[in-house]
Amino acid sequence: MMTNGVVHANVFGIKDWVTPYKISVLALLYEMTASKITLPERRRLNKLILPLQQGPDLTLGQFLQTVEECCPQTAYAVKLRLHEMADGELKDMEYFFSTLPTPFTAFDSEAYKTSVVGLFMRHMLLAYNKLSFSQVYKLYKSLQHYYHSHYAKPTDGQVGLAALVADDSEMDLTSIEDTVGDRIDKEELDTPLHESELRNDNTPSRGPLSQKQAEYFLARQAYLLKNDENKALKPAALQEELNNMLKFNPDFAEAHYLNYLNSMRVQDIFLSAHSLLHYFDRLILSGNEGKSNGDEGYGRSLRYAALNLASLHCRFGHYQQADLALQEAIRIAQESNDHVCLQHCLSWLYTLEQMKGSDSTVLTEDSVKMAAHFCLPYLASLGIQSLVQQGATQGKTAHKLINALKDTDILHWKHSLSELIEISLAQTTSIWRMYGKSTMALQQAQLLLNMSSLEPVNFGVQQNNTEAFAVALCHLAELHAEQGLYFAVSEILQHLKEQFPPHSQNAKLWMLCDLKIQFERHMNEGKYHLAEPLVTAISALNKTEGLYRKAQVLKALNRSTEAYSVLQRLQVHCEKTKCTEMVIRMMLSTAELHWESSGFSTALPLLLQALALARQHHLQSLASETILHLAFTQLMLGVPEQALSVLHEAIEPVLAHGAVIDKGRALLLTARCQMAVAGFSPNGQGQADLRLAVLAVDTLNEAAAYFSKLDCKERLRDVHYLQAQLYRSLGQTSQCNKSAMLFRLLDQDLQTPAPPVSMRL
Repeated sequence: MMTNGVVHANVFGIKDWVTPYKISVLALLYEMTASKITLPERRRLNKLILPLQQGPDLTLGQFLQTVEECCPQTAYAVKLRLHEMADGELKDMEYFFSTLPTPFTAFDSEAYKTSVVGLFMRHMLLAYNKLSFSQVYKLYKSLQHYYHSHYAKPTDGQVGLAALVADDSEMDLTSIEDTVGDRIDKEELDTPLHESELRNDNTPSRGPLSQKQAEYFLARQAYLLKNDENKALKPAALQEELNNMLKFNPDFAEAHYLNYLNSMRVQDIFLSAHSLLHYFDRLILSGNEGKSNGDEGYGRSLRYAALNLASLHCRFGHYQQADLALQEAIRIAQESNDHVCLQHCLSWLYTLEQMKGSDSTVLTEDSVKMAAHFCLPYLASLGIQSLVQQGATQGKTAHKLINALKDTDILHWKHSLSELIEISLAQTTSIWRMYGKSTMALQQAQLLLNMSSLEPVNFGVQQNNTEAFAVALCHLAELHAEQGLYFAVSEILQHLKEQFPPHSQNAKLWMLCDLKIQFERHMNEGKYHLAEPLVTAISALNKTEGLYRKAQVLKALNRSTEAYSVLQRLQVHCEKTKCTEMVIRMMLSTAELHWESSGFSTALPLLLQALALARQHHLQSLASETILHLAFTQLMLGVPEQALSVLHEAIEPVLAHGAVIDKGRALLLTARCQMAVAGFSPNGQGQADLRLAVLAVDTLNEAAAYFSKLDCKERLRDVHYLQAQLYRSLGQTSQCNKSAMLFRLLDQDLQTPAPPVSMRL
């Protein structure tokens, strides 16, 4: 057959043909209608009917095992039925087909003509009745081979599997001439099996699939790739199946599209673009679009092909190519007056501008207005969520952003937009994390993870492997790590690794999360030699995060000049990309470098600028962190009373929402301020305020509890050093000796000289 100059294979024009596997399915359906089965077993078998009918042919071992798991009694009856035919004569197979219930007369059974079972039986009976005698004989021989190959290996004299598979194509519904079945060469029978056909029973059949089998296979794999990638075939196995399918019909458009999705899993830019273009080429040349939409169908395919190509280039960061493809899609859509396609183009246009780092607020607002005008709630909600994200980075208040998301949630529930509900919850989690409200972030993450999906459950799969779930789980892991709950963190990360395999597109989220948690843990424990190798891995996933952590390691290793150089380079980059959070962190790290050279007065302007930025963008956690730095600077400048006053402003949010390490640092700084205000001096001279000294002891004990959670030995060493001095001034000799002993043990364990306590926060 030729359409638009393209030659099409007739393989997928075949609706159905009779194979030994289909006879096994017919035997199962016959036993289900003829024998008495308990209701639970019947329900389990009913769930198998559609996959068995439309799925690829299974070996007898696989088929019987599947049925036996649901109903052993029925599996045994099917085995007996097949045994009667395979070990009997040709007339036994003829008798079996004659006893099957007729779909037009079986009113009270599952085989009625309007049922799935009835349609399948009707197709099989029609296909069987159209076979010539020679074809029936070959079918019988293939049934014998199918049955006996399950119990014994085929001998050299038996017909090869490749020949039997080839014969299957001669038993289809389109076979009209009886003489077709007689065309079999001795060379074909004597041909040895191909290596790919000499496989175990667990490997899918390599023969051509019927149209229904191919469509079912593609629909199932596409659904699994979208909703639960782990249950889909592995990338290599799926690629092999698709190659086999395209070998029989290179112009099967849907197979090319699934090939595109499979290539995206492994980030193969060449093959994904190649398959996407082939899909739209085949779709246009096959005339499928033109049949339903006339000439407009071809234009529709062309503009959506350009739009899909633009999204593909966006995903791989090819912004120039994406822009060209997007302009082409817009041009074709404008010529065809396709407002829906234009709205999709506008959505990708503002997304592309965001990825470039440009301000796309005006474009996004226009997109939301036009989407609402054309009654496209999905695109309108996406636009609002994008505006919320931009508003968060521009310093909008939390209540405005949350109210905007709440209004879109009403729209989501009204139209049952499950995917957007998940995105909204994940976005709310991220917003609360950014604003430093860890309790609210934890609540939103748990709400998403415990929400039942509105999507229909097909193939026994729930939609739980989307980007929103990955983001929520990563936030959950980081929140647990901040509280020192590393066992729970390992369980969450293990679930992420199972749910999002390393080759999947969302795997980078948990990879970066895992590396950051490991890095922070090693830094807290003072194991800088273990933290340093992680910098390279973090940089490969996120260059900005990698550079920031490189500066942290260099600073910890007392390589201040190199750390300062990295921080200055990174600050310029972050100011250009308007990454306010990272800019504030750069300022704090630079201020710490000034401390090392006793430049406390030099650090003050930086800290005040960082505090102004944090408050302007409502970043409470960073504002509290900056206040701690300011208090420490004031303590070093000799104004402990002012430092203690400033600390009271930050201590409450830190203890309520901060990480364990931040709580410990805040309390340690508070104790030092209390000691300074009490008039305590390290040499023991002068009279100290005993009330404040006792209060400082309690504060240090609380700080020690937090540092112990993280096994932060360097900080614990500082705490015990201050405790020993306090106890000595209070005349508590035994407590002083105990703290001194703990200090000495930690000092020997660390094997590094203790830095001056007064020189770091």
